[in-house]
Order: sequence, then C-alpha cells, then structure tokens
Amino acid sequence: MLHNFPVLYYLLASTLLYWLMLMYASLAHARGWTMPGMLLALGNRDKMPDRSAAVARADRAAKNMGENLLIFAIVTLAAVSIGAPRDKVLLGGQIFFFARLLYWPVYLFGIPYLRTLIWAIALGGVGIIVLAFF
Repeated sequence: MLHNFPVLYYLLASTLLYWLMLMYASLAHARGWTMPGMLLALGNRDKMPDRSAAVARADRAAKNMGENLLIFAIVTLAAVSIGAPRDKVLLGGQIFFFARLLYWPVYLFGIPYLRTLIWAIALGGVGIIVLAFF
C-alpha cells in the first residue's frame, strides 16, 4: 500500500522524527544519560530539575513539530484519499520532512531567523499539497 502513495513514507518519517524529538527533550530534561536521571525519567517526574535554555528549546521544538505534524498529516491523508496528483503531493511531503529535519538542530542551536525561514519552507510544503487538491 505504501508504495502506491510514497508521500506516506514521509508522513511516517515525520512521525518518527517527532518521536525522536520528544524523547530527546524528555531525556535531556531528566538527564537520562545518568542513572539518577534515568530513574527520574522512568518515574512519575514530580521533582524534575529546572530546564536549561537548551532543554527548553528542545521542548519547544518538539511541541512545534507536533503542531505542524498534525496539519501535515491531515492535509496529506486528505490528498491521498481524494486522489490528488501524486507528484505534487510527494514534493510537498518531501519539502515538509526535510525542512523539519533541518529545523530541529537549527532550533536546538538557537538560530532565530534561520529557524523561522525553515519553518516557513516546511509550511510551503504543506501548501503545495493543498494546492494539489485543485
């Protein structure tokens, strides 16, 4: 089924990227690379340490990915279900995924204007998929 709709690979890859972003933010906050941090991460997290600026950026990047992934998923699945032109839908999916892949480290390193430009490019990928409806 997926080979008939290659954009779904990008939807799945974007979902995996989102999961990795969530895991990174969570483990970075709990300092999960240490034994006390791993125990904290596996516990109920009532007494989490203060977040550093880098951890806060990781958390915001993951939240932003979740918000954008929802829109991308709905638009992509709608495009597949109505039989929108596959080449345009695939291009939009590729743009979204690779822009979001680049967005994560740019956000983590705190590069503000480039981050916004990359976010807009990813949104443009979703726009290409929407235009394929017509």
